[in-house]
Amino acid sequence: MKNFITICILVFIGCGGNGEKQNISNKTKKVVSEKDLTTKPEDGGYGFEEISASLGFETYQFTESDYKYFGDPAAKKGGNLKFTLSRFPATFRVIGQHHNYTENYYIIGDLCYEGLIGTHPTTLEYIPGLASHWKLSDDKMTFWFRINPDARWSDGEEVTAEDVVASYDIRMDETILMPSTQTTYSKIERPEIISKYIVKVTSKNLNWRNMLYFGGMYILPEHYLKDLDGTEFLEQYNFKMLPGTGPYMIMDEDIINQESYTLTRREDWWGSKQKTNINKYNFDKITISVVKDNPALQFEKLKKAEADAMSISKPSMWVDETDFDAVNNGWIQKKRVFSTAPAGTWGYAFNMRKWPFDDKRVRYAFSYLYDRKKFNREILYNEYTLQNSLYTGSEYENLNNNKFDFNPNKAIKLLKEAGYQNRNENGFLYHKETGKVLSFTVEVNKAVEYRITPMQQILKEYGIDMQIKFIDSTTRWKNLMDRNFTIDFQAWGGLVYPNPETSLKSTLADKKNNNNITGFKSDRVDELLPLYDTEFDHKKRVQIIQEIDGIVSETRPAAWGLSRQPPLRLLFWNKFGYPKYMITKNGGRFEDILAHWWFDDSKESALEKAMNDNTSLPVGEVEQKYWKVVDIDL
Repeated sequence: MKNFITICILVFIGCGGNGEKQNISNKTKKVVSEKDLTTKPEDGGYGFEEISASLGFETYQFTESDYKYFGDPAAKKGGNLKFTLSRFPATFRVIGQHHNYTENYYIIGDLCYEGLIGTHPTTLEYIPGLASHWKLSDDKMTFWFRINPDARWSDGEEVTAEDVVASYDIRMDETILMPSTQTTYSKIERPEIISKYIVKVTSKNLNWRNMLYFGGMYILPEHYLKDLDGTEFLEQYNFKMLPGTGPYMIMDEDIINQESYTLTRREDWWGSKQKTNINKYNFDKITISVVKDNPALQFEKLKKAEADAMSISKPSMWVDETDFDAVNNGWIQKKRVFSTAPAGTWGYAFNMRKWPFDDKRVRYAFSYLYDRKKFNREILYNEYTLQNSLYTGSEYENLNNNKFDFNPNKAIKLLKEAGYQNRNENGFLYHKETGKVLSFTVEVNKAVEYRITPMQQILKEYGIDMQIKFIDSTTRWKNLMDRNFTIDFQAWGGLVYPNPETSLKSTLADKKNNNNITGFKSDRVDELLPLYDTEFDHKKRVQIIQEIDGIVSETRPAAWGLSRQPPLRLLFWNKFGYPKYMITKNGGRFEDILAHWWFDDSKESALEKAMNDNTSLPVGEVEQKYWKVVDIDL
């Protein structure tokens, strides 16, 4: 079951490649546990459903109207979906150092692992995952989960309460180098095993997110973790697979380092018969080929049918390069798909720990020279919207934030105040006392050069030397986590439930391997964070986030640019079936294809015939606004 909660945590792991610790592939040897008929119903065994209400447990009661957002009844299983990505994962783990790639969450994590609970794709209410039922105490400090006794690891072992405890323990081991996650889970006591299938969790402090986050964490197998500390875990499982509980797995032989990796659908997945899953996870295999930082080559692979689908991020490619025969003939479909997912933003993150961005006046000056309207108009085809908040477009945005419109006069004044008034023989500003030239380097991958060079030219005009160094995305990310950067062209994801703590808490500012990339510190924000965590009134939480947003804007740890994700721009060969909604309401990502789409035999036959006969297929509407219409009635 795809786990939406991971969006909120910002926490690629292979899943089940080795079924035995003696490096025996789980496709060749597997221990399949029989149904446990000895555990009593009151201890979570079979028959629990009949007495759950009397024990205070609840579950989500699905109606027929719910199921239409869990795939389409017309879906068929089969085929190998192929697509490309721009980087190879730094690790195939879902936790630990260098784990926090987007791919690790939404491809490997969601397809190979499960949490105890998930969230409904439209209402965001809790729904079953590995746990069928849950309970929350009246004071909201304690919660219980009952694990479904049918749940199995890909090596055939049962999922039990011991796995939940082990999953918590490995996250709390400081040697796995993920302090943001430890900040989140440190609010929770070590889980208590009540029975084989029931686990009790007690909060150290009142926090409305504790159940959400604990319920959503990927559960890992205790029978692999029990003999490992954090350091051993990082060493042994960087590119080695742990068993998973999800619908897909990765075989060791299906990983070609720095080139590709393939997920294989599990015929024996324990959740395959559940009504929320029977129309999802349809592709037998999903093969991801890595084309490092080269959208043009990715595009060519799509046109040659070496990839089945592609998300187009470059506006000029979408507008200027999609007028070719395969699209005009309807062989390749062109769709602009809307959702209600928070857009997030991209822009320039400053390392406030280092010169020159340890001076707020320099950060402000940079921001006033960021001509976002011009960039959007001239190089981005007005496909984006200006962002002035971490939460632009949502109720959490502080509308009083400084908009930082292009204003060279203000920038010049601030630079003078900071000591940068005179220029050297090359035309660059230098500090009046130290003589240090206002010069720094931004490290980016080649694919975003077209977005960076216009800014470089503007800065040069006003005496600032921003050098551009091209590196691959994996190296760039490692440098960020090691704080080995001065300025970074960064993207921030939009969150349905804001989680400012993991990126703004002062205690994380000087630690590596966490999401406080800029080194942000604020006493007032530190005061507001626990207030936000313990406020169960949604309107009051909104007010707290708005205040935090205002403080962040004033501090200016980043020059926010334009929306990170406009409507999803898709090109795909006309052989897919998909639900009417195409992508999920709150997810709105390319990865939704992996869980909700399928290969349609009749469309594949029609496509093959049309290409052989050089005839056309229906092109269809480009704009797909299902959620813009249906969401009104939800």
